Amino acid sequence: MFLAPPINSTLKHNPIMAKQPRSIYVCNECGGESSQWFGKCSACGTFNSMVEQLPTMTKAASGRIVSRATVQTNQISAPQSRAAVTLPEISDSEEQRWSSGYGEFDRVLGGGIVPGSLVLIGGDPGIGKSTLLLQTANELAKHYRVLYVCGEESGKQIKLRAGRLGVDCQSPNLYILAETDMDDVVQEITSLKPHVAIIDSIQTVYLPSLTSAAGSVAQVRECTASLMQIAKRQDTSMFLVGHVTKEGAIAGPKVLEHLVDTVLYFEGDRFAVHRLLRSVKNRFGATHELGVFEMVDKGLVEVTNPSQLFLGNIDDQSPGTSIVVACEGTRPLVVELQALVSPTSYPSPRRAGTGIDYNRLVQILAVLEKRVGIPLSKLDAYLSVAGGLNVNEPAVDLGMAIAIVASFRDRTVAPHTVAIGEVGLGGQIRSVSQLELRLKEAVKLGFKRAIVPKSQSLPTIPGLELVPVAKLLDAIIAALPADG
Repeated sequence: MFLAPPINSTLKHNPIMAKQPRSIYVCNECGGESSQWFGKCSACGTFNSMVEQLPTMTKAASGRIVSRATVQTNQISAPQSRAAVTLPEISDSEEQRWSSGYGEFDRVLGGGIVPGSLVLIGGDPGIGKSTLLLQTANELAKHYRVLYVCGEESGKQIKLRAGRLGVDCQSPNLYILAETDMDDVVQEITSLKPHVAIIDSIQTVYLPSLTSAAGSVAQVRECTASLMQIAKRQDTSMFLVGHVTKEGAIAGPKVLEHLVDTVLYFEGDRFAVHRLLRSVKNRFGATHELGVFEMVDKGLVEVTNPSQLFLGNIDDQSPGTSIVVACEGTRPLVVELQALVSPTSYPSPRRAGTGIDYNRLVQILAVLEKRVGIPLSKLDAYLSVAGGLNVNEPAVDLGMAIAIVASFRDRTVAPHTVAIGEVGLGGQIRSVSQLELRLKEAVKLGFKRAIVPKSQSLPTIPGLELVPVAKLLDAIIAALPADG
C-alpha cells in the first residue's frame, strides 16, 4: 500500500515548496528598507522615494537561504582572523603618503595619498572631476601603477581626452578599463594589484547578483563595500567619482559617505575659470581644507596663491568694499567684500547675498540698525564675495558690517586695511580663531593696518599696525576716515 509522505517532510526536503523571497522596498534617499511600499519613508520622511528591489536568492551549504551578493562579498573579502592587540603593540610610525603631483590636491588630502584609503569626489556635471583625476593619474603613473576604470566613456574617448590634456599616452603604468560590471572590475584590480585605482563613476558600475539598476541605493552601497574591502586588503588607494543631486549632495545613500575615508567636493561656477576642491570629511587630515585650481585649455592648473584670485585692487578701492581674511581649514584667504545699499521701491526691502550666509547678513543688518542707528529697514541691501568664493565663518562679520556702512555713507575704507572679527548681537566685537595666521597672510599681500578684536591676545606682526576695538561703532570709526 502506498503511503504519502508527511506534509512537514515534503516542505522540508522539497526546495520548490520552500517559501520564496519577497520584494523589499528601499528608500533612495536614506537607504531605509520596508516590507511594503509607502508614499513616505518612515526613516527620513521623504515622499515618493521607495523603490522595489527583489533580491536574487541562493541556498548555502547549510540549507540556509542567503543572497548571492552576500556569498560573493564573502568570497571577495576572505579576511584572515586577527588577534586583538594593545595600543603599545601597534606601530606608531608615520603613515607613508604618495604625492599626487599637485600640491593643492595633496593639501586637501591631508598631505598626500594614504595607501589603502577610499576617497569619494563629488561635484556638478562638467565641473572637471574626470579631468582632475585623469591628470592626477598621469602624474602618479610616473612612479606607481594606476588603473583608471571608466564606466561612462570608451577607451578611445579616454585616449582622445588624454591627448588634449597632455597626458603621456605611452606610459606603461597607466591602465584603462572601460567596464561597468563590478565582478570584472574587482577581478582586474585583484590580478593587476595597482597602487591607485580610479572608478569613474560609482553610479555606473553594478553587481550582476543584484536585480536593481546601476546607480540605485543597493548597487551603490554594495559596490562601494566591495571596493572598500579590496582596498584595505591590497593597500590600493581608491578614488570614486560620485554624481550629485539637484540639491548639491552626493547621490546615493548617506552610508556611502560613512564608508569612505575622505569626502571631497569639487565646486565652482562652470562659466568661471577657477575651481575649488573642498574637504568635508578626512580621516587622515584636517577637514574643510581648500584647494584652488584654474581651468585652462590644457586642463586644470593649480593656483599657488589663491588670495590674489579673490582680491581686487587694494590701491584703488571703491565705496562699499572692505577686505577680510577668511580661513578655509588651515589656509588663510584674503577676500574682498562688496556691498550696495540703496533706497527701496517696495514695501519690504530686499536682502540678497552671494557667497555668504543669508541669515548672517540679516543679523548684521539688524545689529547695525539697533546699535549704530542706521535705518537699514527702509533700504535694499546686497552683499557679494568677489571671485565667487563661499565664506560662511563668523570672522568676516566685521568686514560685512564695514562694507555696508561704507556703501550707506558712500565712503571708502582706509587704504591697506583689513577687518577681522565676529560681531555679537550687542554690537561687541568677539575674538576669532587663528588670528596670527590671518594677519601674516595680510602682511604678505601688502596690508599695513588691521582692525582686530580687543578681547583676545594680539600677536606682534612686523610691518602691520593693529587697531584693537571692542564695539562695532569703534570699528566703523577706525575703518572710515573722517575726511571720507
